[in-house]
Amino acid sequence: MANPLVAIVGRPNVGKSTFFNKVAGKKISITEDKPGVTRDRLYVDAEWRGKPFTMVDTGGIEMRSEDTMWREIKNQAEVAIETADIILFFVDGKEGLTSSDYDVADRLRRCKKPVILVVNKVDEYSADKVFEFYSLGLGEPYPVSAEHGTGVGDALDEVVSWFPKGEIAEDDSIKIAVVGKPNAGKSSLVNKLLGFERSIVTDIAGTTRDAIDTKFCFNNKNYTIIDTAGIRKKSKVEDDIEYYSVMRAFDAVRRADVCLLVVDCTEGLTEQDTKIIGYVHEQGKPSIIVMNKWDLVEKDTNTINKFRKQLEEDLKFMDYFKSIHISAKTGQRTEKLLAMVGEVYEHARFRVATGTLNDVIAEAVRTGEPPSYNGRRLKIYYASQVSVAPPTFVLFVNSTDLLHFSYERYLENTLRKNFDFSGTPIKIIIRERGEQ
Repeated sequence: MANPLVAIVGRPNVGKSTFFNKVAGKKISITEDKPGVTRDRLYVDAEWRGKPFTMVDTGGIEMRSEDTMWREIKNQAEVAIETADIILFFVDGKEGLTSSDYDVADRLRRCKKPVILVVNKVDEYSADKVFEFYSLGLGEPYPVSAEHGTGVGDALDEVVSWFPKGEIAEDDSIKIAVVGKPNAGKSSLVNKLLGFERSIVTDIAGTTRDAIDTKFCFNNKNYTIIDTAGIRKKSKVEDDIEYYSVMRAFDAVRRADVCLLVVDCTEGLTEQDTKIIGYVHEQGKPSIIVMNKWDLVEKDTNTINKFRKQLEEDLKFMDYFKSIHISAKTGQRTEKLLAMVGEVYEHARFRVATGTLNDVIAEAVRTGEPPSYNGRRLKIYYASQVSVAPPTFVLFVNSTDLLHFSYERYLENTLRKNFDFSGTPIKIIIRERGEQ
């Protein structure tokens, strides 16, 4: 079961990000520009009174603006509202109520979800500073100062009061997100995987209005398919359809154990496909590239090799990828998919014994001499695997400044040659000895 999702929304400059960073316990960078990363919505896993949840920050909403940038930010916030379980609506206690606050409040009343009204920038509380906000019709306002931390606990107490009560049954199923752009064949693939020979246990509403989580059992293993195929077509421009499909795919990826990225073979990898794959990689999720509609491709003896080489070229940033060429329509090779899902799932959860890991790293150092700078050479004292999904390794060194990216890449390739991590990213963290 995924953590409850709490969205922070409101007009610009009301202190949403300050609150987000305060709860996250750190300043979260929004300047990174890597493949697949959306900089408009930020997620962080947090905990309050022993109850875990995921929080999403959004850009400021200007409901009436027709400016392209503000429209895009509004779209981002709309997706956050749709996918959230609970919404924190931020207003500015110093500036007071504005027409924009009323516009956002009207939108939130229609979402039929718990909305907690937070009046920010109230450094010294008095009843008259929050009284006017009752007119928004969203219940009791919670005065806070996100900058100083006052009142934050009261707001979070109200948030967790909306969480499901009692113990939540442990979900032992492998959660599979089926993602990709429209018309790539996602629905056909889901229907094939959920064929009559499977025993479907139950359908559960997903975290978006358009997604259905379907549980089923096959070969005594439990699975949950997160289908993102049911995308409502907006009445606007075609770009909006593409935009919403990417956003919904991102939300499915966050909840998944394994991702199937369905690509239309007749079109090849598009920019949108690469964006979603990049996000899967950034999130540390194991994945399989599913090249669908293979039955429509004219073939000769070298066709599959050409496709493989093209994938290697397009996916240089994740050369560990696993792929399969199928036809969801005819069923060609679809029976192999669940076995591959099981493989990459296990690869992502594989743990290397500490002694074996240090032997492999020591041999790598003997084979390829570490770099040096100004007469100082990198020394690797010790290695440890600290977590799985994705497999994460910490290397303790004499100086982090001496580790060049190319040598870190060499060490990653060494780990991959010695252990089967195909289909899953791995992470290497560098620390100086004595650093915790």
